[in-house]
Amino acid sequence: MTLPDRAALLGALLFVSGEPVSRERLAAVLGVSLEELDAVVVELTQRAATLGLVLLHHDDRLQLATAPELGPVIAQFLGIPERSRLSTAALETLAIVAYLQPVTRAEIDAVRGVDSSGAIQTLLAHGLIEPVGRRASPGQPVEYGTTALFLQRFGLPDLRALPPLPGELRALLVTRREPV
Repeated sequence: MTLPDRAALLGALLFVSGEPVSRERLAAVLGVSLEELDAVVVELTQRAATLGLVLLHHDDRLQLATAPELGPVIAQFLGIPERSRLSTAALETLAIVAYLQPVTRAEIDAVRGVDSSGAIQTLLAHGLIEPVGRRASPGQPVEYGTTALFLQRFGLPDLRALPPLPGELRALLVTRREPV
């Protein structure tokens, strides 16, 4: 199979899966190494962009999605009502999770200075964050991270595309984050 054929096959696999798929699984199905898969991903990323699609990278998983700038037209076409907006508390909490993940509720509370339980529940219900593990500390608190849906909704190909925080804000977040 030639490289363009592999890119087409990768696109078809991601299209039918409808959810993020691990790089290992994709490499196995395509019969390529992870390094070869990276070349196929580059090819698919370029081709997808011409079709109004983006390739999302979440942890070690890939997902095909529509380009964020096409969202309003697609929502109108599908008859999807405008999404409800997140509260300021939920957005603050989401930003903390995005930049400090994995992060516990206590750490989020320490940064925000208030209880974040409600905001966390809202973000979980919207599928923007998810439990990603448990901290190896007393009580083994749940650690939260962002989801592939977060990347899709905010139009990010991966977490490295988050805008950089100014140094003083980053320092403030890290110093206010209390270890659990």
